[in-house]
Amino acid sequence: MLSFILFVDRVSAWAGKAFAWCILIMTFGVSYEVFVRYVLRDPTSWAFDISYMMYGALFMMAGAYTLSRDGHVRGDVLYRLWKPKTQARLELVLYFLFFFPGILAFIIAGTDYAGESWFYKEVSVMSPANVPIFQFKTIIPVAGGLLLLQGMAQVCRCIVCIRTGEWPIHLEDVEEMETMMQHQHEEAGGGLEDFVEHVKGEDKHE
Repeated sequence: MLSFILFVDRVSAWAGKAFAWCILIMTFGVSYEVFVRYVLRDPTSWAFDISYMMYGALFMMAGAYTLSRDGHVRGDVLYRLWKPKTQARLELVLYFLFFFPGILAFIIAGTDYAGESWFYKEVSVMSPANVPIFQFKTIIPVAGGLLLLQGMAQVCRCIVCIRTGEWPIHLEDVEEMETMMQHQHEEAGGGLEDFVEHVKGEDKHE
Protein backbone atom coordinates (compact mmCIF):
# COMPACT_ATOMS: atom_id res chain seq x y z
CA MET A 1 0.00 0.00 0.00
CA LEU A 2 2.84 2.39 0.81
CA SER A 3 4.47 1.63 -2.54
CA PHE A 4 1.21 2.56 -4.31
CA ILE A 5 1.00 5.83 -2.37
CA LEU A 6 4.59 6.66 -3.26
CA PHE A 7 4.05 5.83 -6.93
CA VAL A 8 0.94 8.01 -7.22
CA ASP A 9 2.63 10.86 -5.33
CA ARG A 10 5.49 10.76 -7.82
CA VAL A 11 3.12 10.77 -10.81
CA SER A 12 1.27 13.79 -9.37
CA ALA A 13 4.56 15.53 -8.64
CA TRP A 14 5.79 14.95 -12.18
CA ALA A 15 2.59 16.36 -13.69
CA GLY A 16 2.53 19.37 -11.37
CA LYS A 17 6.17 20.27 -11.93
CA ALA A 18 5.96 19.70 -15.69
CA PHE A 19 3.04 22.09 -16.05
CA ALA A 20 4.71 24.61 -13.73
CA TRP A 21 6.61 25.69 -16.86
CA CYS A 22 3.34 27.23 -18.01
CA ILE A 23 4.17 30.10 -15.65
CA LEU A 24 7.18 31.05 -17.79
CA ILE A 25 5.20 30.86 -21.03
CA MET A 26 2.42 32.95 -19.52
CA THR A 27 4.92 35.47 -18.15
CA PHE A 28 6.63 35.79 -21.53
CA GLY A 29 3.31 36.23 -23.32
CA VAL A 30 2.05 38.92 -20.95
CA SER A 31 5.40 40.74 -20.91
CA TYR A 32 5.60 40.72 -24.69
CA GLU A 33 2.04 42.02 -24.93
CA VAL A 34 2.77 44.87 -22.52
CA PHE A 35 5.87 45.82 -24.51
CA VAL A 36 4.28 45.84 -27.96
CA ARG A 37 1.06 47.44 -26.69
CA TYR A 38 2.52 50.35 -24.76
CA VAL A 39 5.90 50.83 -26.46
CA LEU A 40 5.30 49.86 -30.08
CA ARG A 41 1.59 50.65 -30.05
CA ASP A 42 0.93 47.36 -31.86
CA PRO A 43 -0.96 44.96 -29.53
CA THR A 44 -1.17 41.25 -30.33
CA SER A 45 -4.37 39.34 -30.97
CA TRP A 46 -3.26 36.17 -29.17
CA ALA A 47 -1.70 37.18 -25.84
CA PHE A 48 -4.94 37.02 -23.86
CA ASP A 49 -5.68 33.52 -25.16
CA ILE A 50 -2.19 32.34 -24.23
CA SER A 51 -2.46 33.79 -20.73
CA TYR A 52 -5.74 32.13 -19.76
CA MET A 53 -4.82 28.81 -21.41
CA MET A 54 -1.48 28.64 -19.61
CA TYR A 55 -3.00 29.63 -16.27
CA GLY A 56 -5.89 27.21 -16.75
CA ALA A 57 -3.53 24.35 -17.61
CA LEU A 58 -1.35 25.10 -14.60
CA PHE A 59 -4.32 25.40 -12.24
CA MET A 60 -5.94 22.17 -13.43
CA MET A 61 -2.85 19.99 -13.62
CA ALA A 62 -1.50 21.14 -10.25
CA GLY A 63 -4.60 19.91 -8.41
CA ALA A 64 -3.40 16.34 -7.85
CA TYR A 65 0.09 17.59 -6.98
CA THR A 66 -1.33 19.93 -4.33
CA LEU A 67 -3.52 17.15 -2.92
CA SER A 68 -0.52 14.83 -2.68
CA ARG A 69 1.28 17.45 -0.58
CA ASP A 70 -1.79 18.11 1.61
CA GLY A 71 -1.68 21.67 0.34
CA HIS A 72 -5.35 22.44 -0.24
CA VAL A 73 -7.10 24.87 2.10
CA ARG A 74 -8.50 23.08 5.14
CA GLY A 75 -10.80 24.35 7.89
CA ASP A 76 -8.69 22.80 10.62
CA VAL A 77 -9.91 24.73 13.68
CA LEU A 78 -10.97 21.43 15.28
CA TYR A 79 -9.25 19.00 12.90
CA ARG A 80 -5.74 19.86 14.06
CA LEU A 81 -6.66 19.10 17.67
CA TRP A 82 -7.72 15.52 16.93
CA LYS A 83 -5.53 12.42 17.01
CA PRO A 84 -4.27 11.17 13.63
CA LYS A 85 -6.62 8.15 13.73
CA THR A 86 -9.64 10.40 14.22
CA GLN A 87 -8.46 12.66 11.41
CA ALA A 88 -8.01 9.67 9.10
CA ARG A 89 -11.46 8.25 9.86
CA LEU A 90 -13.11 11.59 9.11
CA GLU A 91 -11.13 12.07 5.89
CA LEU A 92 -11.95 8.54 4.75
CA VAL A 93 -15.68 9.19 5.12
CA LEU A 94 -15.46 12.57 3.40
CA TYR A 95 -13.53 11.18 0.43
CA PHE A 96 -16.29 8.70 -0.34
CA LEU A 97 -19.10 11.09 0.55
CA PHE A 98 -17.94 14.16 -1.40
CA PHE A 99 -14.60 13.79 -3.19
CA PHE A 100 -15.13 10.73 -5.40
CA PRO A 101 -18.69 11.59 -6.52
CA GLY A 102 -17.57 15.12 -7.39
CA ILE A 103 -14.46 14.00 -9.26
CA LEU A 104 -16.33 11.31 -11.21
CA ALA A 105 -18.92 13.89 -12.27
CA PHE A 106 -16.08 16.21 -13.23
CA ILE A 107 -14.41 13.54 -15.38
CA ILE A 108 -17.65 12.53 -17.14
CA ALA A 109 -18.71 16.12 -17.85
CA GLY A 110 -15.16 17.09 -18.83
CA THR A 111 -14.86 14.18 -21.25
CA ASP A 112 -18.10 15.19 -23.00
CA TYR A 113 -16.99 18.81 -23.05
CA ALA A 114 -13.60 17.94 -24.56
CA GLY A 115 -15.14 15.52 -27.06
CA GLU A 116 -17.51 18.17 -28.41
CA SER A 117 -14.64 20.64 -28.63
CA TRP A 118 -12.54 18.19 -30.67
CA PHE A 119 -15.52 17.34 -32.89
CA TYR A 120 -15.96 20.85 -34.27
CA LYS A 121 -12.34 21.97 -33.74
CA GLU A 122 -13.25 24.76 -31.33
CA VAL A 123 -11.36 28.03 -31.52
CA SER A 124 -11.26 30.93 -29.07
CA VAL A 125 -13.96 33.56 -29.36
CA MET A 126 -12.03 35.92 -27.07
CA SER A 127 -9.89 37.37 -29.86
CA PRO A 128 -9.84 37.68 -33.68
CA ALA A 129 -6.83 35.34 -33.87
CA ASN A 130 -9.09 32.26 -33.68
CA VAL A 131 -6.57 30.37 -31.53
CA PRO A 132 -7.44 26.63 -31.42
CA ILE A 133 -8.48 25.59 -27.91
CA PHE A 134 -9.86 22.07 -28.41
CA GLN A 135 -6.48 20.64 -27.31
CA PHE A 136 -6.66 22.77 -24.19
CA LYS A 137 -10.09 21.33 -23.28
CA THR A 138 -8.51 17.84 -23.11
CA ILE A 139 -6.79 18.92 -19.92
CA ILE A 140 -10.13 18.84 -18.06
CA PRO A 141 -10.66 15.03 -18.04
CA VAL A 142 -6.91 14.39 -17.74
CA ALA A 143 -6.71 16.57 -14.62
CA GLY A 144 -9.80 14.82 -13.26
CA GLY A 145 -8.17 11.44 -13.82
CA LEU A 146 -5.05 12.51 -11.94
CA LEU A 147 -7.18 13.79 -9.06
CA LEU A 148 -9.09 10.49 -8.98
CA LEU A 149 -5.83 8.54 -8.87
CA GLN A 150 -4.43 10.78 -6.14
CA GLY A 151 -7.69 10.43 -4.22
CA MET A 152 -7.19 6.65 -4.20
CA ALA A 153 -3.72 7.18 -2.78
CA GLN A 154 -5.15 9.49 -0.12
CA VAL A 155 -7.66 6.80 0.87
CA CYS A 156 -4.77 4.35 1.23
CA ARG A 157 -2.98 6.97 3.32
CA CYS A 158 -6.03 7.17 5.60
CA ILE A 159 -6.16 3.38 5.97
CA VAL A 160 -2.47 3.24 6.89
CA CYS A 161 -2.98 5.97 9.48
CA ILE A 162 -5.98 4.17 11.01
CA ARG A 163 -3.88 1.02 11.33
CA THR A 164 -0.67 2.60 12.63
CA GLY A 165 -1.83 5.80 14.30
CA GLU A 166 0.54 7.91 12.20
CA TRP A 167 0.17 9.61 8.83
CA PRO A 168 2.50 8.29 6.11
CA ILE A 169 5.10 10.90 5.27
CA HIS A 170 4.76 13.03 2.15
CA LEU A 171 7.54 13.41 -0.39
CA GLU A 172 9.89 16.24 0.50
CA ASP A 173 9.18 19.40 -1.38
CA VAL A 174 9.43 23.18 -1.29
CA GLU A 175 7.87 24.61 1.86
CA GLU A 176 6.97 28.08 3.07
CA MET A 177 9.46 29.60 5.50
CA GLU A 178 6.93 29.56 8.35
CA THR A 179 6.28 25.84 7.84
CA MET A 180 10.00 25.07 7.79
CA MET A 181 10.53 27.02 11.02
CA GLN A 182 7.63 25.17 12.65
CA HIS A 183 9.07 21.78 11.68
CA GLN A 184 12.50 22.74 12.97
CA HIS A 185 10.98 23.90 16.25
CA GLU A 186 9.01 20.67 16.64
CA GLU A 187 12.13 18.59 15.95
CA ALA A 188 13.86 20.56 18.68
CA GLY A 189 11.18 19.45 21.15
CA GLY A 190 8.83 22.43 21.13
CA GLY A 191 5.08 22.31 20.50
CA LEU A 192 2.84 24.46 18.35
CA GLU A 193 2.06 26.88 21.18
CA ASP A 194 5.76 27.34 21.92
CA PHE A 195 6.38 28.04 18.23
CA VAL A 196 3.64 30.70 18.14
CA GLU A 197 5.10 32.40 21.20
CA HIS A 198 8.56 32.21 19.62
CA VAL A 199 7.32 33.91 16.43
CA LYS A 200 5.50 36.59 18.41
CA GLY A 201 8.70 37.30 20.35
CA GLU A 202 10.67 37.73 17.11
CA ASP A 203 8.02 40.10 15.75
CA LYS A 204 8.26 42.26 18.87
CA HIS A 205 12.03 42.51 18.51
CA GLU A 206 11.63 43.63 14.91
